[in-house]
Amino acid sequence: MRCPYCGYEDSRVIDSRDAGEGIRRRRQCLECGSRFTTYERAQATTLLVIKKDGRREEFSREKLIAGIRKACAKRPVSHETIEELVDDIEAELHKSGRGEVATSTIGDMVMERLRQLDGVAYIRFASVYRAFADIEEVREEADAYARLKLLHDSTTQLPLFSNSELKTVASEAVNRRASNHGREENERKKQARTSSSQ
Repeated sequence: MRCPYCGYEDSRVIDSRDAGEGIRRRRQCLECGSRFTTYERAQATTLLVIKKDGRREEFSREKLIAGIRKACAKRPVSHETIEELVDDIEAELHKSGRGEVATSTIGDMVMERLRQLDGVAYIRFASVYRAFADIEEVREEADAYARLKLLHDSTTQLPLFSNSELKTVASEAVNRRASNHGREENERKKQARTSSSQ
């Protein structure tokens, strides 16, 4: 495997892991000592992408990575994260069993993942993918993203009490209710005796 830093043609494998549809290998160059990651995957059947104008071309992993990388420029999103995102999309496309897929389907898959990964990258990708006509459309998309994020954050917020604390509070509430009920019952009996003695 050629080193991407110095071009030396030999390296050693430091670590190997499953990466969805293939194997991720961490390598170290035997010449300069630099480390880099390679991915090995079985050659899948050819997947054709249907463009907006009806043309068909072979699915290009490199094009997809390049587009996502542009959206993630100067954002805290690592190269490995982008590779994993594309691995996930590619695996989903091949699992669908279809030989052809529309660019809009791939675009939606990218947007869904970027929405969860990084808001700025999501808006950047959306502005190119959806070809917004003006700044107002960008603002509307950003507002929609902000509302969705706020809703998501509120549903994933940590609970105020732990389960044991909730059990304690519930138990105390039951005991108070029983105690109040007992006092009310005694008060009724007392009133009944008072009224019968008169």
